[in-house]
Amino acid sequence: MSRIIDISQAIKPGIPVWPGDTECNPFWVMRMDRGDSCNVGSVTMSLHTGTHADAPFHFQSTGFSPAEVDLAPYVGPALVIDLTGIDVIEPRHLAPLKDGEVERLLIKTQSTDTDKFTGDVAQLSADSGKWTDRFAHLSADAAQMIAGRGVKLVGLDTPSVDHADSKTLDAHKILAAGSVAILENLVLAHVVPG
Repeated sequence: MSRIIDISQAIKPGIPVWPGDTECNPFWVMRMDRGDSCNVGSVTMSLHTGTHADAPFHFQSTGFSPAEVDLAPYVGPALVIDLTGIDVIEPRHLAPLKDGEVERLLIKTQSTDTDKFTGDVAQLSADSGKWTDRFAHLSADAAQMIAGRGVKLVGLDTPSVDHADSKTLDAHKILAAGSVAILENLVLAHVVPG
C-alpha cells in the first residue's frame, strides 16, 4: 500500500522568498466582524513561494505555462535518495539509477535549514537575516543523466535545481528538454530514503 507523505512547506507571512521576489502577504477583503456577510481573504505572493513546480515558461520564453503542464508526473510513488553533504550533485552520486526504473526522484540534501521556519526550506541566515545562497544543486551532467534515465520528475529540498548564481539555468533547461518535471523547496527532513 502506498503511503502519502506531505513534503510541502506551509505558506504563511514571513516565508523566505528569492531575493527581489514578492513576499507572501495575506489580507482580509471582507470580515464578518466589520459587518460583512462573510469572511473572504486574499493573498499576494510569488508563484515560487515555498514548495513549487517550475513550469518551463519560468526559464524559457516559449515553454509551457503552469496551466499547461501535465500533472501526471507529479502524482505517484517516488524514490528518495539522501545526498546530505554533497554540494554539487554529479552523475556519480546518481549511479544507482537504472534506465526506466525510477519515474520520480526526490533528492534529500539537507543543505538548507528545513526546521528553522517550521518546514520552510528557503533559508535566511540566522545572523544576518539575509537570504543564504549556499545550497546543493544539480550539475548539468547530473541533469542530463536524470533526463536520460527516463525520470519523469525530480525534486530537491533546495530553492533551485541550479546554483543560486546561475544565469543560464542549465539544469532547468536540460531537464525540460528531457520532459522532466521539476519540484523545488521540498521538505524532506522527515522522509526516510527509499
